[in-house]
Amino acid sequence: MNKLIFLGLFVLIITSCSKPEPRKPIIRKTSSFMSESIERNRALNKLEEDLLHLKMQRDSLHKYISSEHGFWYYYQEKDTLSNRFPVKGDEVVFTYEIKDLRDSIIYSKEELGITNYLVDKEELITGLQEGIKLMKEGEIITFLFPSYTAYGYTGFKKIQANQPLIYTVELNKIKTKN
Repeated sequence: MNKLIFLGLFVLIITSCSKPEPRKPIIRKTSSFMSESIERNRALNKLEEDLLHLKMQRDSLHKYISSEHGFWYYYQEKDTLSNRFPVKGDEVVFTYEIKDLRDSIIYSKEELGITNYLVDKEELITGLQEGIKLMKEGEIITFLFPSYTAYGYTGFKKIQANQPLIYTVELNKIKTKN
């Protein structure tokens, strides 16, 4: 009987100690997730652009200009004499306010104060970085930014996620880089 138990244990040990087999990697198909995510973003961008176009259509007082960076703007005060635009490294001094599409103020000029910004050397929302480079000293421009050129899907404090914004910016000074 002891030999039988010993033989059974021996067979069990031998068969359980076979060579380890490598596990095959688990393949997860992310293409469907990515496709769904892309479609969601396209639908969201289309909705935002439709809302912005509706806003522009209802505003018969201003002529909106489409930028190559995905936002729209119009001049409240335009300088037709100067040809000096800020370039990389220049310091600009500006004030601005932020509104939602219903023209409700989210952040007032007083709340935000005077802003100093080194062009293309400091962080700002993408739309404002590109918008400032379209301005001359003394100009006031109103920008309509879709959320993907503003705070995107994260939002920021009083600004909701995926919220298109209206910025009114006054460029007070351009200080040339050294």
